[in-house]
Amino acid sequence: MTSTASTVERAFRAALYDDTDAGLDTGASLLAADPAVDPELALRGEEFVATAWQRGWQPADVVRLVRRELDETHVRLAAGLIRAQAGRDRPRGHRWAAQLDALTEQTTDPARGSDRFSHATVVLELYRLLLRLPALEPLEDSPRSRPRPGGEVSPGRDAGSGASRMLTRIRALLAKAEATGYPEEAEALTAKAQELMARHSVDEALLAAAASAPDVPGACRVGVEPPYEQAKAVLLDAVARANHCRAVWNEPLAFSTVVGFEADLEAVELLHTSLLVQATHAMARAEAAQRAGGRKRTKTFRQSFLAAYAHRVGDRLAAAAAETQVTQDLLPVLATRAAAVTDRTERMFPDTTTSRLRGVNDAAGWTEGARAADEAQVRARPRLP
Repeated sequence: MTSTASTVERAFRAALYDDTDAGLDTGASLLAADPAVDPELALRGEEFVATAWQRGWQPADVVRLVRRELDETHVRLAAGLIRAQAGRDRPRGHRWAAQLDALTEQTTDPARGSDRFSHATVVLELYRLLLRLPALEPLEDSPRSRPRPGGEVSPGRDAGSGASRMLTRIRALLAKAEATGYPEEAEALTAKAQELMARHSVDEALLAAAASAPDVPGACRVGVEPPYEQAKAVLLDAVARANHCRAVWNEPLAFSTVVGFEADLEAVELLHTSLLVQATHAMARAEAAQRAGGRKRTKTFRQSFLAAYAHRVGDRLAAAAAETQVTQDLLPVLATRAAAVTDRTERMFPDTTTSRLRGVNDAAGWTEGARAADEAQVRARPRLP
């Protein structure tokens, strides 16, 4: 073992396997005293990141957790390690290009503080977190990235530019709906986005049915961050079910895993984000009205507001799904896909529990949240020809 590797090992023994501040200070002092350890230290960080991938984590999951548990300095360091490790692991680096692009911009020395001791402390704090990451349910390759026999690719974003253009149009419509101050305009924009989502989902199902090899469901993770994470998880579950997907919430790690086919996963992420924006705007207006009436509103008002919003939007989405009509020849395709989603979810999560919303005891908040949900831009999918 080289002297630099020995120094890193001693620092790790002091800081990573001991939760005390004293151990952290000892490890940081060892690293700060020897600049020659920096390359070895960075390489060990990449190894921690590679181990996280083996345990089911993905770049966005790691960055989300680091941001929640530590701070932006640690996030920048984690982003740099992820990019470096992805450069060595070309298959994963290619598949996760979109996630990597969304990370904090890489800098020459993203985590260095005013001195070597501060920098070493940040490094060891991040490595402590990475070392303790639990194993997650693995997200298998999504259909769009898996080649089929004979060189075919699954229908999805990578199968051509048509799907990408469709998703770009949907995102643009929802962004305009969220930004406009005119309810009629928002209604028209969101209705058009819903129409495009429905068309995109059906097109993907028909393409998959005609392919030489069967398509399979994929999965993604969606952050469900505090505050009011229970209500947000309920809203995501409702959106997922309305779009032929299933969502399983991991409360300790602040995300839900959504299982479904690629086009439907896209719809869930887009609609969930849009509804959260609409809910936040509506809650701000409701609180302003409450304050204008001389009534002070608290966390319980907001919790009850979002719980009612999620509950009522779920009812509206379920009703819209029930009203959707499809042709007889498409029913077997949709039934097969629904069974595949259910099977994949049960294999990934054989043991799940249900829980009730807590802290929902503000009548005014519930009333205002239900009213806002009734006004939210949610429309039934158009009838299919």
